[in-house]
Amino acid sequence: MMKPMLPSLTFDLTIQPDWLYEVKYDGFRAILEWDKNGITLTSRNDKPLLNQFPEIKDYLENHKDKFEPYLPLKLDGELVSLENPYKANFAAIQVRGRTKSAKKIQETSDKSPCRLMVFDVLLLKGKAMNSIPFLKRKNELVKLFESIGFTLEADPYHPDLLQLVQVHDDFYDLWEKVVLHDGEGIIAKHKNSLWEEGKRSLQWLKYKNWKYVSCFITSYDKTNGYFFVGVYKDGKIHGIGQVLFGFKPDEKQALQKTIKQNSRSEDAQFIYVEPAICIEVKYLELYDNQLREPHFDRFRFDLKPEDCTYEQFLLQQKNLPKDLDITHPDKPLWKNQNIQKADYILYLREVSPYMLPFLKDRLLTVIRYPHGMFGEAFYQKNCPDYAPEFVQRHRDEGIDYIVCNNLKTLIWLGNQLAIEFHIPFQTIHSKGPSEIVFDLDPPSKDEFHLAVKAALLIKTILDQLNLTGFIKTSGNKGLQIYLPLPEDVYTFDDTRLFTSFIAEYLVSQEPESFTIERLKKNRGNRLYVDYVQHSEGKTIVAPYSMRGNEHAGVATPLFWDEVNEKLNPISFNLENALNRIRKHGDPFKDYFRTKLIQPFGPVLEVLKAQKG
Repeated sequence: MMKPMLPSLTFDLTIQPDWLYEVKYDGFRAILEWDKNGITLTSRNDKPLLNQFPEIKDYLENHKDKFEPYLPLKLDGELVSLENPYKANFAAIQVRGRTKSAKKIQETSDKSPCRLMVFDVLLLKGKAMNSIPFLKRKNELVKLFESIGFTLEADPYHPDLLQLVQVHDDFYDLWEKVVLHDGEGIIAKHKNSLWEEGKRSLQWLKYKNWKYVSCFITSYDKTNGYFFVGVYKDGKIHGIGQVLFGFKPDEKQALQKTIKQNSRSEDAQFIYVEPAICIEVKYLELYDNQLREPHFDRFRFDLKPEDCTYEQFLLQQKNLPKDLDITHPDKPLWKNQNIQKADYILYLREVSPYMLPFLKDRLLTVIRYPHGMFGEAFYQKNCPDYAPEFVQRHRDEGIDYIVCNNLKTLIWLGNQLAIEFHIPFQTIHSKGPSEIVFDLDPPSKDEFHLAVKAALLIKTILDQLNLTGFIKTSGNKGLQIYLPLPEDVYTFDDTRLFTSFIAEYLVSQEPESFTIERLKKNRGNRLYVDYVQHSEGKTIVAPYSMRGNEHAGVATPLFWDEVNEKLNPISFNLENALNRIRKHGDPFKDYFRTKLIQPFGPVLEVLKAQKG
C-alpha cells in the first residue's frame, strides 16, 4: 500500500514565486489504482473505499474504453461530496462513510453521488511520475483529462464523477473565491516539489479558511488539558466543544491558574467555573454539534459573557467578515413572514457567490427598509458619509455611488437593511450595454400568465436566432429575460433595434395580450412591453435580490423548463431561493461564459439592413 504525501499546516502563508495553489477539499484522501488486476480506491489509512462508494467504480468501468490507453494508472485525490466548486460537504461524506446497509449505500450513491477530485498523477501508462516536478505532473494530468474528454472544472452538477482540481498561480484571487464559497482552504505546492510517499512535506502547505466564535470557558479537564467552551442560548449555557491547541505556554499557565482560583466546583476530572473568561476560538465548522479542529485565537477582554450568544455564533459560523458587527440580529423584518435580520444577513451570505458577480463594477441603487416592512422605505444612491473605508465608491454625474465588489460590502449593506439591489445595464468600465434585458411586467399578479406567454414567445425567437437567454422572476409579479453581451462591442442604439423588434413581434402575434402603448389608460389588461426601459442610466433589480413586498420575494433565476402555466411568482422567496440552489444549482451559472460567445453580431447586421 502506498502512503500518501501530506501537506503541513501553516497559519501564516507567505506568498512567494514558484508556488502554485489548489482548492483544499474536505473529504477522504484516496489513491485510485487501475491495472490488470482491476480498480482499487484506498484511503490514507489503507481502507478500501469502493464498496462504500460504488458509484466511482461503476463510473470508471462505464468509461473503461477511454482509460485503457493510459493503464496502468495511479491517481491521487480527495473523495468528496461536492457542494460547490470550492467546497465539499464534510458532514455528508462522513455519513456516507458510516453507512452499513448495502441497499442504503446504493440508494445514496444513485441519488447523491460522490466525486473523486483528482489533483495528482503518480503512474501513467505504467510509468512512474512521482519523481517528476509537480507542475509537469499537473500538466500531464490536465492532458489526461482533456484526452479522455472529462470536465476540467469542478462542478457538483456535472455528471463526471472524476473531476480535475485545477492549479492557480494567483493566491489572492483563489482565496477570495474559497472564502466567498465557504470552502475549507487552499493547498500551496512548490512547482518543483516531488511526490514523496508518506511524508508530511514543507513543499506542500495547507492554509485553512477558519471561522471564529466568541465564547466563554465553562470548565477545565485536568486529565487532558482541554478547556470546555460555551455560549448562551435562551439564557442557558450551551456547550459548543473544547479547545486545546493555539495557546502559548504562558497563556495556558495563566488560564489554568485563573480557573483554579475562581472555580465554583471540582471533581476527579473537571474544574468548573462560572462564565467570566471570554475567548475567541477559530475552527473549521460545526460537526455533530462540536467545533471541528478548534484553536485558541485570542482573549476577548472587551466582551462580557452575555455578549457570547448562540445567535452571534450562528452568524459567525457562516464566515461573515470578522470585523463587521451585525446590529440587532433578532429584529423582525416582515409582518407575515418569520424573518429576522439575522435570517436576511445569512441569506445574503449564502447567496453571495451567485449575486456578487452581477453587482461587480455596477453603480448601485438600493432601497432601504430601516424598520423592515413596518415602516417607510427610501431609495439610496449616494454613499453615506458614515460608510466604512472598505466600501468602494464611484462618482457619476455628481453622485457618489456604492460599488459592491466584495462580500464585506454586501453584508454591510445588509446590516443597513438595504433589501433591494438595483443595477444599470452596464459596468463602470463599459462603453455600452453589458446585456439586453426584457422586463415583462403584467398589469397585475392576476395577469402573470401574460408574462409567461411573452417569455415563451421570446424564447422561440432566441432559439431561432441561436441566441442564449436567461430568465428570472422579478421578485414581484413579472419575469425578466437576459441576453448577455460581450463588453464594449455594442451601443444602446444597437440593442434598441433588437428590443423594439422583439416588442413589435410580440404585439403582432398577440395584440390582445401585449402592447407598446406608453399611456397606462390605453393598455387595458395587456402586458406592456417596455423596450424603452433598456437604456443607459436605467436600472433593473439584480439576480437574487430580495424585494420589499409582503411575501418576501426574491428575483430568482429560473431554468427555462420551469416557465409554464404552473409557474407562480409568489412561491419564490428567501427560503425557496436558497433551497433551489442547494438542490439544482444556479440557472445563471453559464451567464458570464455566454457573454464571450453570444452571436449577436449577425442578428444586428440583419436588423440594420432592414432598417436601412
